[in-house]
Amino acid sequence: MITALELRKKYLDFFASKKHQIISSASLIPENDPTVLFTTAGMHPLVPFLLGEKHAQGNRLTNIQKCVRTGDIDEVGDLSHCTFFEMLGNWSLGDYFNKEAIVWAWEFVTGAHWLNLDPRHLSVTVFGGDKRFNNLHIDLDSAQIWQNCGVAKHKIAQMPNGVLEREGNWWGPAGITGPCGPCTEIYYWIGSSALPPESSNPATDPNNWLEIWNIVLMKYNKTINNTFEELNQKNIDTGMGLERTLVVLNHLHDVYQIDTLYPLIQTIEEISGRPYALDIKTTKAMRVMADHIRSAVMIIGDERGISPSNTDQGYIVRRLLRRAIRAGHDLDINNNFCAQLAGKVIEIFADIYPTVSQKRDFVMTEISQEESKFRNTLEKGLKKFGQILQAGVENNTISAKQTFDLYQSYGFPLEMTMEMAKENNLKVDSVGFNSEMKIHQDLSRLGAGQRFKGGLADASEISKKYHTATHLLHASLRAILGQHVEQKGSNINASRLRFDFSHPQKMTPQELQAVQDLVNQAIKADYAVNCDEMSVESAKQAGAIGLFADKYADLVKVYTVGQPNLAPKADPTYPTFSKEICGGPHVRRTGLLGDFHIIKEEASSSGVRRIKAILREIN
Repeated sequence: MITALELRKKYLDFFASKKHQIISSASLIPENDPTVLFTTAGMHPLVPFLLGEKHAQGNRLTNIQKCVRTGDIDEVGDLSHCTFFEMLGNWSLGDYFNKEAIVWAWEFVTGAHWLNLDPRHLSVTVFGGDKRFNNLHIDLDSAQIWQNCGVAKHKIAQMPNGVLEREGNWWGPAGITGPCGPCTEIYYWIGSSALPPESSNPATDPNNWLEIWNIVLMKYNKTINNTFEELNQKNIDTGMGLERTLVVLNHLHDVYQIDTLYPLIQTIEEISGRPYALDIKTTKAMRVMADHIRSAVMIIGDERGISPSNTDQGYIVRRLLRRAIRAGHDLDINNNFCAQLAGKVIEIFADIYPTVSQKRDFVMTEISQEESKFRNTLEKGLKKFGQILQAGVENNTISAKQTFDLYQSYGFPLEMTMEMAKENNLKVDSVGFNSEMKIHQDLSRLGAGQRFKGGLADASEISKKYHTATHLLHASLRAILGQHVEQKGSNINASRLRFDFSHPQKMTPQELQAVQDLVNQAIKADYAVNCDEMSVESAKQAGAIGLFADKYADLVKVYTVGQPNLAPKADPTYPTFSKEICGGPHVRRTGLLGDFHIIKEEASSSGVRRIKAILREIN
């Protein structure tokens, strides 16, 4: 059996041989990027570099990126969907384009020294064009490159268009606007016959083909007006799903049989006393439990770990855990089991993502507390739901009041009530529920279109200002509260910044005023904001703060605030206000920020505080 460890190594070795630099996986929690709740692809942390900013490691990169996608959470339980997954990726930042990307992909997938897949079981797709846009034509160039690799013409499918609908062979952008482009993909035959019929390809017979490799030809920027402008820098963004590829390589039936998931299934079999393949209901429940606990552990145990809560990423963690607990209830598991599965997840990933092991105690405590809290009301809530069904519902719809009561009194997330209603052929008044909750949308489905594209995902001036302000705030908090303060997350929109940091208690009014004053002193001093590239060790020796990844490549960017703005050159002996590892972007000097004002300080989660602040123009 080919293990996940072996596949990771093969992939990185292959692209290292093609002169790619190996970079570390980014956090699951995007830094200063409110366009998404989680890192859903390896390209997210690289957006500034895809738009032209220089990367410290050069213009050929590769890594294994941990990802979370919850948009299709309802599909979890089938053969292939996971909420947490690992994406094998390689990028060209304005260097090579489709010829090299396609040739190398084919070499890796079919080469005897690499994956050695039978070309007869493979088919590829190219972008079929979109007639609504004059510049988005059928990708005949990539089709010809595939033919030159030896792919038969009948195995090259032109996928239907769907640029705006995000269907067919098109990727991106991550938010409303940004870098995007057509895709060309590799599919593997999973049909019942030994070989695919000549008439079969992913366009004509989609149910019998499994996508394993996606090459994004990132050559456009989507504007706010739904037009597509060519980028000055054309990029390659490749993704290969580790879980799906392991299924193909090992001729398995589903992703839950691979070595990073099957140990969880085996543990659930022991806990429940039931075999995995007993029946459809049992199999699906076990898959949901394994997937959701794995995702919750990886999110809580991330470098910027998030605890269960009722907002943003924390809401997703809570939903995952409570959905897993309910699945366990369906298997008649009445005792706490989440911590036992969490320990198995940590064991599986300890060597690959050491942070999850280092935060073991925190992970186990958070998961155990959440399970105990929900179990206290689960039985009563299920009984209440049964009473609602028994009493009958008007218009086949569970009312907003009933739904809100299940949420407020029994801890049932809206989605859980909706799932249970669907199982009984009923609907839920979700609009009314959201009105009662005084929110405008379901947080678990929060779309990028509803959020401001700021921070690392945007190079606008206001984003740069707020991003720079978070550095000043971080340094000021450490100066006033102590060196225990570490950044735990941040979020920027068009009108404010939000900064989460480690601190055990509520800040006093005097502390808040002192922090605000210190930030404004730095702004008034009009310090220069300098960027230097250096090794990780040099950054540490220089006193730079930041999240030191488990595996950095040779160089990182360090932003220093504190040099006099009018100094002819940087002076390394000059006292600094802030020195932090960061990807950027920032303003050139602090005097451009305006007046910094803290508008709120509150709890974010256990041991984590949150500050919201604004920048005001100085008259």
